Parts: sequence; C-alpha cells; structure tokens
Amino acid sequence: MAIRYTLWLDPDDTPRHRAVEADLKRYFIDRFADYPHIRLFGADPYDYDAPFNRLYDVLMARAGEYCEREWRYVPTPEQLNRAFFLAVGHSNKFVRDNDDGDPNRSGP
Repeated sequence: MAIRYTLWLDPDDTPRHRAVEADLKRYFIDRFADYPHIRLFGADPYDYDAPFNRLYDVLMARAGEYCEREWRYVPTPEQLNRAFFLAVGHSNKFVRDNDDGDPNRSGP
C-alpha cells in the first residue's frame, strides 16, 4: 500500500498544509450552511444513525474529494477530523440536546 497523504509525502511544506487546513475549515462551515440547524447527539453519542454522525461521514468523504480536486492534495484523516470539529465549534448551525452527557451543563 502506497503512502498517499500529502502531509506525509512532503512534511516540510508547512505553508501549503496550513492553507489546505484553513480551506477545509471554511469548506465545512460552508457545507453546514446548506442544512437547517443540526442537533448534536443526545445521551448516546455512539448512535451512528443520528443525523450528526451521518453528516460527519458524508462530509469527510466529500472534503477529501474536494481537496484532491481543488488542491491536488490528499489530507490525512486527522487533518479532516480537526478541520471538521474546528468548524463545528465556529458554526452557529449546531444545537445541543439537553441530555448530551455533559455533567457540568444544566438546562438549555
């Protein structure tokens, strides 16, 4: 199996890696805008049929294809994951269920 990830093939091209990662974050935020407000998982974060989890899988695949097409760059799973969750943190499209498993959170 050949190494395909651009970060691994050319680890010293830091400016390019950072530019792709910033674009990935923007990409995800733009894709979130295509959806109505998205409920984050409730008491069972491992419910793989939950809308958030299905959205994650679909957007990971699309983002990888986007990078290859637009940047001629193959992102690592870690780069995709980090950009996705940074985008979730900066997006106003997500709402949390009251019962989200956070013991420090009370009420909506």
